[in-house]
Amino acid sequence: MDAYPHFDFTEDGRQMEKKGKDVERMEQFQVKQRTLVIRMPRELDHHTAEQIRRKADRMIASENISWVEFDFRDTDFMDSSGVGVIMGRYQTVRLLGGGVAATHVNDRIWRVLQLSGLTRLIDVRREKMWNRENE
Repeated sequence: MDAYPHFDFTEDGRQMEKKGKDVERMEQFQVKQRTLVIRMPRELDHHTAEQIRRKADRMIASENISWVEFDFRDTDFMDSSGVGVIMGRYQTVRLLGGGVAATHVNDRIWRVLQLSGLTRLIDVRREKMWNRENE
């Protein structure tokens, strides 16, 4: 079995995490008024980024979306293709008068967003990390 799970997306916006014979499903895309909330996978690489891009573009067009929120609560890894997904959706919704936010961003993802320059373009909300020594 792979050390890292692989993700696929169904047409109804659900994420499937393949772990051997087990398949775990969760809501991946949700529309709240004119905001598309995308819960990002544990690993955001070229394979998952392309799937997210296609589904997000379809939903932005069909659901009259003006804001996109990328929820990184489950994400441990993101490469440059993940930056491309965010940047492309930023450009699309800016033309519609909207914007993009990244939420539940951990330190590792924050560093990628900062190095790419996205922290100057989009609203980024970092995940609070608690110092266990002071609890």
